[in-house]
Amino acid sequence: MFFHGIGRILVSLCLLQLVSCDSAPYQQSIPNQETIYLPEVPVNLAAALPYPERNPPTKEGVALGRMLFYDPILSQNGTVSCASCHQPEKAFTDGVALSRAGVSGAPLQRHVPTLVNVAWQDGLFWDGGAKDIESLTFGPLTHPDEMGQHVKELVQKLQQHEQYPQLFKKAFQTDSITSAFVTRALAQFERTLISGNSRYDRYIRNEAQGTLTSYELEGLSLFKKHCSNCHSSDLFTDNSYHNNGLDSEFSDANEALHFARGRITNQAADIGKYKTPTLRNIALTAPYMHDGRFSTLEEVLDHYSTGVTYSPSLALQLQQNNKLGIPLSSSDKNKIVSFLLTLTDSSFIQDKRYGNPFKTENQLQ
Repeated sequence: MFFHGIGRILVSLCLLQLVSCDSAPYQQSIPNQETIYLPEVPVNLAAALPYPERNPPTKEGVALGRMLFYDPILSQNGTVSCASCHQPEKAFTDGVALSRAGVSGAPLQRHVPTLVNVAWQDGLFWDGGAKDIESLTFGPLTHPDEMGQHVKELVQKLQQHEQYPQLFKKAFQTDSITSAFVTRALAQFERTLISGNSRYDRYIRNEAQGTLTSYELEGLSLFKKHCSNCHSSDLFTDNSYHNNGLDSEFSDANEALHFARGRITNQAADIGKYKTPTLRNIALTAPYMHDGRFSTLEEVLDHYSTGVTYSPSLALQLQQNNKLGIPLSSSDKNKIVSFLLTLTDSSFIQDKRYGNPFKTENQLQ
């Protein structure tokens, strides 16, 4: 259960712990160049898969991360896994506004975002509170409303497990299981969650079965005109933060959670700004926005057309010609939705490499 944007103090403490665990020399954990595993990246996404020098992906590391991702052993009570909220059939979201799948059963404060193409995200959580995949895990892992786990207890459980000690040794060439290795393995797996085989992608690459209808092409044209400033490139995100006019006031309660990016930067100009989510597989990832307030794409476009509210940090793109929002007719909105549906990558959600390895049909080779 990742990317939920939990309490600042807890996250800061967890990240400090991660840094201390991950600051030791890396000689034992960095494999030879020949063993690095780089999955193929669609040419319209990027040239290659990015990864930090301290954590190059290997087949063994990715396989270990996949097992950990689906294993409820990571939670305090052994009932919650990362996949409890990040379900492959929903493009690694969960289909509800605010999840109650954590160990406490209490609703989370933010909507579960997709893990699609997370390797290319510069900041993680809705407010960018984690700089990379390795540094985000400890917040959800230890938060009492998510996995509620004590790190030392988790390490002990993994060390006493029948399989994990050998799997960690294969992945990181060490007899020690540490919290840093747990987060590195998870990060390796999550970086392989690459989606770039939608009908739109095949159209862009001029491949078979890559035809868009004239109606969808009109939607693409409208999308480029009105939406691509923020949902840019074929990653469909600018990896930045924007106030898109959801609210006019922002409470400082609950550790200023509603300040969004502002709670990280301590800058008033960033209050109400949230990370631009990718639109890939958008038809599978409802509901929408950081709090899941909109159930449909039609509701989202209605917001941008007539529902934008003013606050000092409101994105300039949403306040043009002394008017709030984006001028969209009903026809325009229907065409844009039609285009957005072409971003669904069925092969991604059905890919057994990303599925639960504890299920027979997805077992690791």
